[in-house]
Amino acid sequence: MEDNLTFAITVFTGFFAITNPISNMTIFLSLTEGADKETKRSINKRANITAFMIVAIFVLLGKFIFEMFDLSVPAFKIAGGILVFFIGFEMLQSKKSNVKNLKNVNVDENIAFSPLAIPILAGPGTIVTAMNYVSDPTFLKICIVICIFGLLSLTTYFTFRLSDFVVKTLGTNVISVIGKVMGLIIAIIGTGMVIAGIKIAFDLSS
Repeated sequence: MEDNLTFAITVFTGFFAITNPISNMTIFLSLTEGADKETKRSINKRANITAFMIVAIFVLLGKFIFEMFDLSVPAFKIAGGILVFFIGFEMLQSKKSNVKNLKNVNVDENIAFSPLAIPILAGPGTIVTAMNYVSDPTFLKICIVICIFGLLSLTTYFTFRLSDFVVKTLGTNVISVIGKVMGLIIAIIGTGMVIAGIKIAFDLSS
């Protein structure tokens, strides 16, 4: 029971850092600038539902994907860890990750799918993180990961709903600091994934 609770907390921390709903508020606001409240709500809802479905599919089909492409757990952890670390490192440097680079996006409801759902909410880093948690899957672990990401999607939905109020209250400087902290957490998570992959590959004791 305690191991499952620890695992759930780890998953929540990882997903919260990589999806970064607080920093993503500014992206949501910039993409929906000029839209009325009803349109913003529709885009917000569709984006989070789509992101949840994408991650859930990868979590459920993770084992099949591993077998189909003949992926090994150590290789996936190492490659995935490097990718996650790179995203965190870019955030620490106050850069937008290349997978989140947004230019010349028109305000219409299609932005709910791209770029909001993909790649901002369910980008490569999020998918890699999710699949890493189920690289050695059990039914309970799969359920925990899906439920935790569902909780994060709900959190992101309400965060975006309150985005105008929060940004005005906290200011862009505070949002930027939060983004850097999240970047550090993501970089640490990525490093941990690489270390775990190396340990498995060389059969090193923990």
